[in-house]
Amino acid sequence: MFRPVLRSQVLFDVIVAVLLTALIGLAQAPRSDALQSLVVVVLLGGALALRRTAPGLALVIAWVGAIAQMVMGLGLEAADFLIAGVMYTTSAYGSNRTRWWGLASAFLGAVVAAGYLGLQEYFGRYSLDGPFATYPSQLMREAVQTAAYFVVVLAILLLPWLAGLVRRVRSAARMSREAQLLAERDAARADRAVAVEQERVRIARDMHDIVAHSLAVVIAQADGARYALKADPDIADQALTTISGTARRALGDVRELLGALRHEQGTAPTPEIDDIEQLVTEMRDIGLDVDVERDGDPSALPTTTQLAVYRIVQESLTNAYKHGQRGTPVHARLTYRPDTVEIQVVNERADDGRAGPGTGHGLVGMRERATMTGGTMTAGPRGDAFVVAVRMPAVPASGQMPRDRITSTHQEHTAR
Repeated sequence: MFRPVLRSQVLFDVIVAVLLTALIGLAQAPRSDALQSLVVVVLLGGALALRRTAPGLALVIAWVGAIAQMVMGLGLEAADFLIAGVMYTTSAYGSNRTRWWGLASAFLGAVVAAGYLGLQEYFGRYSLDGPFATYPSQLMREAVQTAAYFVVVLAILLLPWLAGLVRRVRSAARMSREAQLLAERDAARADRAVAVEQERVRIARDMHDIVAHSLAVVIAQADGARYALKADPDIADQALTTISGTARRALGDVRELLGALRHEQGTAPTPEIDDIEQLVTEMRDIGLDVDVERDGDPSALPTTTQLAVYRIVQESLTNAYKHGQRGTPVHARLTYRPDTVEIQVVNERADDGRAGPGTGHGLVGMRERATMTGGTMTAGPRGDAFVVAVRMPAVPASGQMPRDRITSTHQEHTAR
């Protein structure tokens, strides 16, 4: 029944109601029916004081005051205009039920008030001792008078109700706009958070690819250099040179990624498809027999696609070195078409149950790279071989990773 309102609003409503009640009461003090009129003024003043705190209760009190006014036989009073304030708040602040009761009260009050004032006018003009209005012209005049009362009272009651409805609609529209702005702001924050998370995932994926590949090369060369140091110093020197170059390139790539984390522009060049040749040479230097077959022209591919191809080939060769059968060839086929790029890397699986060190993130990263460009990837055993097959569009379909394209990675967890 009572709405939560500010104390300042309650105090303002009470002060206004008390002042108006006092002014109207003083103005009607000289009348002979001042006491009856004061009762009506107090009731309608109380309704005005409660109009914003309890619109429904204020409407009930206003009806009580109007009925008391008619019972005591009073005519149109100045206090009746206080009902307009009550009608406004029933529409502006009341519940749905109170608002519709206010609309019904406007029409019903207009009918009751017009009938009461019309009858009062009729009996005042034609007393019981005098003649009643029996001629059509007299009846028509009384009907017009009653209709005029109805229109005036309806305007006094309905116009404030409509004004309150306009205020309510405008308030709802403002709240809707504010909610929309808040939703847009939250959506923008969510988009920024997604972008940041995607960038962190990309950096983590690149970090894994760079470090895993570089450390695999360094470890292999270090092991070879240790055994060749006494037998053939030249081979050991060559291995140490390879270690140094690989470590320097990895350090530059890591610095670039750390610079991206600090929101700085990286200085190291992004790997391209032409760098696959150097990658294959490094893998051959550590003892991996790599056979690369190329078909088509990759020069028109965008940088993002070239980077994805390079990283997928890099991770595939690194996995083949870690988990594949030593001494067996690795076949890589790169097919460049105008609209698609296909990558296939096949190596023989180790038959001794050996599984190299790893966290399983490599294949997940390759799948994410393929999915990010709008492509697909399969990775799993085929007989004695392990096959990585990737098919992606030449031009990335979207800059964001579609979440519904991330599927189960059951094949990625197959023992190699």
